[in-house]
Amino acid sequence: MNTLFDKIWDQHVVQQVSDGPTQLYIDRLYCHEVTSPQAFDGMRARGLKCFRPSQIYCMPDHNTPTHDQDKPIEDPVSKKQVDTLAKNAADFGLTHYGMMSKDNGIIHVVGPEKGLSLPGMTIVCGDSHTSTHGAMGAVAFGIGTSEVEMVMASQCILQQKPKSMRISINGTLKKGVTAKDVALYLMAQLTTSGATGYFVEYAGSVVRNLSMEGRLTLCNLSIEMGARGGFVAPDETTFAYLKGREHAPQGEAWDQAVAYWKMLQSGPDAVFDKELSFDAADIEPRITYGTNPGMGIGITESIPAAGDANFEKALHYMGFKAGQQLLGTKVDYVFLGACTNGRIEDFRAFASIVKGRQKAADVIAWLVPGSWAVDKQIREEGLDKVLETAGFAIRQPGCSACLAMNDDKVPAGKLSVSTSNRNFEGRQGPGARTILASPLVAAACAVTGVITDPREFL
Repeated sequence: MNTLFDKIWDQHVVQQVSDGPTQLYIDRLYCHEVTSPQAFDGMRARGLKCFRPSQIYCMPDHNTPTHDQDKPIEDPVSKKQVDTLAKNAADFGLTHYGMMSKDNGIIHVVGPEKGLSLPGMTIVCGDSHTSTHGAMGAVAFGIGTSEVEMVMASQCILQQKPKSMRISINGTLKKGVTAKDVALYLMAQLTTSGATGYFVEYAGSVVRNLSMEGRLTLCNLSIEMGARGGFVAPDETTFAYLKGREHAPQGEAWDQAVAYWKMLQSGPDAVFDKELSFDAADIEPRITYGTNPGMGIGITESIPAAGDANFEKALHYMGFKAGQQLLGTKVDYVFLGACTNGRIEDFRAFASIVKGRQKAADVIAWLVPGSWAVDKQIREEGLDKVLETAGFAIRQPGCSACLAMNDDKVPAGKLSVSTSNRNFEGRQGPGARTILASPLVAAACAVTGVITDPREFL
């Protein structure tokens, strides 16, 4: 029997090119300011309009500053990219959620929370972390600029069908272990190329028990294992999350949609190209020590013994040594946010650790909601007061310190504990050193000033 991936893919096939790719229909295209300008220019050069403009949503997020968003952007490159997206959206008649709009934020946070990303959809964006939307039970993946133009012009894309992989995680997560730790664990087990060529379905009791926020985090990081994308079959958790959201079906249409979504499952006899299984008991809170997300350890473990030249180069860049334990290492910056961990649940987790404590004096902390809707919820729940009492300030939504495309850059040599998705050399700023971690680990580091096991505070 077909897998769920097969079912969604096959329902979207327009035609199969003989000895070539599949022409795949796309339900939703998201555009941000970084990868779309050349696509719009290509459309203009060919005198084309968008084929289905109602299915395209535009939003600046990478270049948006996380302070003073009501004022002109100071950085000229960022300003030009953000302004160009606004003009392109207007010229082509597309929905645009601009800076300071209540609908703005990181596109991979806003899509699910507005009910724009729905089960059974095909979703693309010129951004690798489009895999995030797979948490809704969708086939979602990143595409290149020329492919963005292809979807604008035809609402279709040419793609080779990936292979299918199912990763099951069973058991019960231990205290202090989050979806982020599960993802970091999987990356260390599979390496950053272990899922190359595959679309991953996450399954097992651990995945079923994750909240939607947790599933979004897990699917977000699929790309860091080399996967084309990752997803979770929709269930009651999905339906409860989507019910009543702005763009979700309403009334009778909702009942019909749920009836269809309930059929979106891999059958008991579905055959995957590869199956892997892991035990929740083996996972503890995790941190990375190198310059790719697969170079990670349990927080109480030591950096493994010396490896190849790339391993040595990574340790040299980070200033660490093989056999070293990182607990107690001084931290300069802490970043809570990104499309990986910028949701309300992440702020609740962070606040649960810092409540009644104080931010370490020499730590600079950037707490950045993934959207204005998250910001609103933080304030409605009183988390802003908890955080401010502990010495933290909440910034305005955007991609922020996930990548050095805006003002939030970590200085060279400084060590950042970050809830984002990549720890490449210079990712958070030229010469910056990044340790990836969960919101709980980030919070523990923020109040102690050193790498700290969050279970001490739970």
